[in-house]
Amino acid sequence: MTANEDQEMELEALQSIYEGDECFKEISSSSFQFRIGDLDDTKAFILDVTWTETYPETAPEITLDSFFNNKISAGTKQLILSKLEEQVEANLGTAMMYTLFEWAKENKVELMENHKPVVIAVTTSIGDGNTAKKKERKEQLTKSQKRKIVNKTDHKGVLPRGWDWIDVVKQLSRTGGRDDE
Repeated sequence: MTANEDQEMELEALQSIYEGDECFKEISSSSFQFRIGDLDDTKAFILDVTWTETYPETAPEITLDSFFNNKISAGTKQLILSKLEEQVEANLGTAMMYTLFEWAKENKVELMENHKPVVIAVTTSIGDGNTAKKKERKEQLTKSQKRKIVNKTDHKGVLPRGWDWIDVVKQLSRTGGRDDE
């Protein structure tokens, strides 16, 4: 069998095995992603695997470059890749995708035992080197709310004298005025 025939057979097998599995994603006929762990798991990661033209006689390209893996340290990524390379060497010449994915799922705890999430802090700097502070957002008003405010105030934004006289009269009628007796 040629490499292309082996790839076609393995592709059919992968499609039938992982049909409906949300962890497996076929990017193209020679490129795949497989998520190890649940979405909400902090120790989950995604394997990006691409077949070379001569796969399975040569090793596939395996990376951890997807955005999902940004919180994994470089050392942990290197450990995962080196362990997967050992598995690739052991299975060279055979269809190995299913074997790699299942091995990674079974050994996830070992692969991620030294994992400490990388915290990415984004700061912006201003010309003089000071870091910019995050601005507080004001409550957004509707057009009608803005119109009411404008109608109550003068051009300087000052409320006119006696603007709340109705509220004063209501309050006095509830409490009763002074008794001058």
